[in-house]
Amino acid sequence: MRPTLPLIVLAVLILTPAALAATTEVRFTHPESFSDAYLGRDHGRGADDVVLKELKAHIQKLGERYLQAGQAFKVDILDIDLAGRYEPWRVEFQNVRFMREITWPRIKMHYSFEQDGNVLVSREAMVIDQAYLQHGNRYFSSDRLRYEKAMLDDWFRRNIGKAAAD
Repeated sequence: MRPTLPLIVLAVLILTPAALAATTEVRFTHPESFSDAYLGRDHGRGADDVVLKELKAHIQKLGERYLQAGQAFKVDILDIDLAGRYEPWRVEFQNVRFMREITWPRIKMHYSFEQDGNVLVSREAMVIDQAYLQHGNRYFSSDRLRYEKAMLDDWFRRNIGKAAAD
């Protein structure tokens, strides 16, 4: 009887943190065909590794902020269209995104929100911020993804933060 007690204690110590930890998984589906996820000179269809890495880290940070023990957020990013547009006819500003009221950020995703292994929500969403130029932004102007991050902050707070609190 005694040898099994340490095994049970060890199993509880190993399994409990994994079972209670909140997890956030981010995947990108066919980033080579994204509408516009480039920050540099090679703009066009597809995605920049820098954009994917920064957005993934930001979504994971949001998961850490809003999810509680036993909750999981899984997201497949299906398309990204960053705020603004490159205007190739502006020869002196080829690496400058021009922000206009009609060039809002857009991220298409499929996500699921789980509690203790039970799927509470599983759906596709189009996250957009049509008023991205008309409200404040808490990110520095040097952050090239500030509009997308602010948009994801708002969406996460309204959709996942509310569900996590329930």
